[in-house]
Amino acid sequence: MSDPNPDKTNKPDELAGTEQPFVQHLMELRDRMIKAAVAIGVAAALLAFFPGPGALYDIMAAPLVATLPKGATLIATNVISPFVVPIKILFMAAFMMALPIVLYQVWAFVAPGLYSHEKKLVMPLVVSSTLLFFIGVAFCYFVVFGQVFSFIQSFAPKSITAAPDIEEYLNFVLGMFLAFGLAFEVPIAVILLVRMGVLTVAQLREYRGYFWVIAAVGTALVTPPDAGSMLMLLGVVGGLYEVGILAAQMFVKSTKPPDEKTESEAV
Repeated sequence: MSDPNPDKTNKPDELAGTEQPFVQHLMELRDRMIKAAVAIGVAAALLAFFPGPGALYDIMAAPLVATLPKGATLIATNVISPFVVPIKILFMAAFMMALPIVLYQVWAFVAPGLYSHEKKLVMPLVVSSTLLFFIGVAFCYFVVFGQVFSFIQSFAPKSITAAPDIEEYLNFVLGMFLAFGLAFEVPIAVILLVRMGVLTVAQLREYRGYFWVIAAVGTALVTPPDAGSMLMLLGVVGGLYEVGILAAQMFVKSTKPPDEKTESEAV
């Protein structure tokens, strides 16, 4: 008896050969995630021995403690806070310590699917964005915190003894670190906007005034009620915007696809 669908046996399976590569990608992703987790774990183990979770919190709290009245200290209002909060600090510091390795694993996973001109764009952006984030965190810790805490303590009545809660301080510090770290990513955002064709360098220069207004509103929202810290962050963000415009003009031209380069040269 003949097959009513003679082409059925000869028709190639469109899904043939697709399962194995997909599984391989999942396995590679798993391996990359394991390597990143191991790097964070190793960094946490090293930091646990030296300087230790308690010492890490003391380092983080140093800018605030320096501005407190003599004899005043931070307090813990939760029973488990003296244990949980230093552990959180430990893993936060471990993640930042292992961040270059984590980002390398991300890069190694996506790099095979990129064109050569895209690889020229991605790797420098990964490295520079990591460095800029660290610089933003360091600027916040060494420059901003001292002025912010001094300003806050200057408004405290003499009848009040300041005794900040350690968990509340942790949340404040993490928010400030994130705000300043992201603020220092402005040049990367500018480069990406130009490279993706959302804006041109000429438009970025034309919209400079609007950016300063938006930046002023943003810095007023994320910084404490201290004019000094707000002006410092606004000045840094504005300067980084100008740096981003210059970097976009040079960097994007060198990472154009070959066909775009040929067209621009022909014009």
